[in-house]
Amino acid sequence: MKLNELRPAPGSLKTKKRLGRGTGSGMGGTSTRGHKGAKSRSGYKQKKGFEGGQMPLQRRIPKFGFVSPNRVEYKGINLDTLQEVITKTGASVIDIELLSTNGLVAKKDLVKILGRGELSKAVEVKVHAFSASAASSIEKAGGKAITL
Repeated sequence: MKLNELRPAPGSLKTKKRLGRGTGSGMGGTSTRGHKGAKSRSGYKQKKGFEGGQMPLQRRIPKFGFVSPNRVEYKGINLDTLQEVITKTGASVIDIELLSTNGLVAKKDLVKILGRGELSKAVEVKVHAFSASAASSIEKAGGKAITL
């Protein structure tokens, strides 16, 4: 075998349909688009969710529920995650900046400490909110839970 003898496998290449090149090609006239209607025209684009004039699914299904515009979204961090940060950095004060430098939260996030896990060291935790179990665990370890 030589480079000049290389060929694609038989049947692997298909020739492109040449549309609108006369009736002899079999694809002249309407160019395989059928007769009339929006789909036969140039620039045809269907709206997203359009179902041929039938009432679309998005409009058939009723609206429900309520989303409060005043909802406050907290980023939850458990005590076991805090313990990992303490062992890694050796910090005695945990605040938003320390958590953001360790990639746990963004600086603009509101943070809530949750109660899964335990702390082995007394630390001062300064965040926006605490669950009752988390606050008691921090104080039981000899630390302080300070709400910002």
